[in-house]
Amino acid sequence: MKPIKIIGAKQNNLKDITVEIPKHKLTVFTGRSGSGKSSLVFNTIAAESERLLNETYSTYIQNQLQHYDKPIVDRIENLPVSMIIGQDRIGGNSRSTVGTISDIYSGVRLLWSRIGTPFVGYSMDFSFNNTNGMCKTCDGLGYIEDIDLNELLHFDRSLNEDAINFPSFSPDSWRGKRYLYSGLFDNNKKLKDYTKEELDTFLYQEPFKLKNPPSNWPKTAKFEGLIYRFRRSFLINDTYEKKKFIKDVNRIVTEQVCPDCHGKRLNDKILSCKINDLNIAEFCDLTIDDEIQFLKEIMDDKAKYIIEPLVKQLEALKRIGLGYLTLSRETTTLSGGESQRIKLIRHLNSPLTDLVYIIDEPSVGLHPEDIENINQIMLSIRDKGNTVLVVEHDPDVIKIADYCVDIGPGSGSHGGEIIFTGKYNALLKADTPTGQALSRVHQFKPNVRTASDFINIEHITKNNLKDVSTRIPKGVLTAITGVAGSGKSTLVQTGLKNRADTIYIDQKPVHATNRSNLLTYLNLFDDIRNYYSKATGLTKGMFSYNSEGACPNCNGKGVIKTELAFMSDFVQVCDVCHGDRYREEVRSAKVNGYSIVDLLNLSVDEAIGVIPIDNVNKILKSVVRTGLGYMTLGQSLDTLSGGESQRVKLSRYINESVKNHLFLFDEPTTGLHEEDFYTLKRVFDYLIDQGNTVIIIEHNLTMMTYADWIVDIGPYAGFAGGKVLYSGLPKGILQVEDSLTGKHLFRYIKNESIS
Repeated sequence: MKPIKIIGAKQNNLKDITVEIPKHKLTVFTGRSGSGKSSLVFNTIAAESERLLNETYSTYIQNQLQHYDKPIVDRIENLPVSMIIGQDRIGGNSRSTVGTISDIYSGVRLLWSRIGTPFVGYSMDFSFNNTNGMCKTCDGLGYIEDIDLNELLHFDRSLNEDAINFPSFSPDSWRGKRYLYSGLFDNNKKLKDYTKEELDTFLYQEPFKLKNPPSNWPKTAKFEGLIYRFRRSFLINDTYEKKKFIKDVNRIVTEQVCPDCHGKRLNDKILSCKINDLNIAEFCDLTIDDEIQFLKEIMDDKAKYIIEPLVKQLEALKRIGLGYLTLSRETTTLSGGESQRIKLIRHLNSPLTDLVYIIDEPSVGLHPEDIENINQIMLSIRDKGNTVLVVEHDPDVIKIADYCVDIGPGSGSHGGEIIFTGKYNALLKADTPTGQALSRVHQFKPNVRTASDFINIEHITKNNLKDVSTRIPKGVLTAITGVAGSGKSTLVQTGLKNRADTIYIDQKPVHATNRSNLLTYLNLFDDIRNYYSKATGLTKGMFSYNSEGACPNCNGKGVIKTELAFMSDFVQVCDVCHGDRYREEVRSAKVNGYSIVDLLNLSVDEAIGVIPIDNVNKILKSVVRTGLGYMTLGQSLDTLSGGESQRVKLSRYINESVKNHLFLFDEPTTGLHEEDFYTLKRVFDYLIDQGNTVIIIEHNLTMMTYADWIVDIGPYAGFAGGKVLYSGLPKGILQVEDSLTGKHLFRYIKNESIS
């Protein structure tokens, strides 16, 4: 069988590489963070497969699909249709649950409509998104939203004094003027002095046309009360503006469980229908583990054909470590790892074959106990006659590969080359960063730090935690461990996240566009543009490609995109600025021998000392300490890997002024190669040396061996977890019989394979 052949790949940092990938095998792509793995697998192979598939559809259909630019590669041969399973969260909204996204809820609805008693309706009537089934009070959401007037309003101010405490309702905004210009109120009168009638009009008046509006009132506009307008603009729909002002919306809006359905989403008629004393909402609130048991106890021959496939679907979720979830869990609350596994399981029963499945770090969010399950799913997909390509760092996933492609040797411009291809056993002996990391023997850190004091977390009752207490040592590195869903995040976020001294750094990517770069994120570009402006006499705006300095031909984008009606968009480098984004007079203006373009093309390592501004150099040195010295100053943030994003966020805090804080990291090794852990460890050591406390929620065994203290939650997920199994020095966990973490640490130190 002919392999997939990539010839002359030059996407991003790839250095004109050629590689063959065997079909109907599981190939793992390894390498340092930022080495070029994603550039090859996602930006080249997956993008070209998707692009070519889209071109087979009609023009009308193509216009409805995502457009993929042609990757920079000479050619790709024998390329199958791809299925891409990324780490991005499933998304959705409050109406989307694990049950609806997996389509399992359809079978559950059918079951209750067929054998539930009393009979109350057909399958669709059991949907909380259907008007016949939903609770009318909350429209099937399970909660109602209320507005806190004391947060929305400054009652001791007048309208002229900015009485509405929300950004888009200031007196000079168009929304604010709808109250100032209405003629209905004394704009200098404090809100606390309004009569009841005035306050009711101001807050609750439904839209109406003003009879004799002032001259500055818009001709076609209607007046509507503030609460009426606020609900319409920020509560009813997930609008762009709601997302833009989400912090202020969350400050003002409180959620309360619906007083009528008590969070069940359905009306009383539907909830009266039961099977073995449970209504459909109560069933969906069970964990998947308990739902399987419940369904197996139903003795009804008529329902067999419904129950058997339902049990099969639920057992598939259990098999990949999601038995702790409930079908009623909103998809917006799922982690990236949970979302990825739900997407993966949907493909397991697909009859399609001869596809290439491209999977991005399936180990993310998984405890070693759960990795064996995800491995079996991927091998099953391969065994059905598919090709599986996996980008991965975890040793326990790499071990199952039929074939390995190692990319490196370093990151950014120091990577982008194929440094090894072959079988796993050969990779162990290879002189590459991955080979060295995989063959290393691990031990607990010999000298652990002693705590200066302890932080007490007391009586936490939330989700699966029931009156849980523990203590976290100060001035050391603590790892919070346990299987996915055991209660780790609930414990530390509830107990610690809202403390004034806590700095929380999660694994979400930096939200950015191709117009934002490393300097803009670090708030350094202003200082640099001021410096260039003073030195050259050009205005500050001229040194921004988002402002006056933008190349007039490409508007500062560096590329020209031509929309072709019958084909994909054609993108080419701007032939005026040659991709540099700036006007000619800006590109030719130099300071200390560097134009602004030259500066943006420098790596962080190269740029230190070029601009004589202490704050700039200090922060760039912080970036270097996180291992990102290879990044260029002008690199678009939307090109960063997950590991790079997290370290960019971390670099903001690596300075002498950050002391006596509690740093809380959610899986800081996400997206990191084992060789990059040394950089992370040095950063943690630096923070602790500055008098800070570092807590990591972590699944990675290598990072656990470096901890000074371990708090293990478990033993299992959901309601079978939620207990503190161990709290103490790391090596003590090996003696805890119920600890799955202890079990895997023991075999890791013994250098044994996962079992």
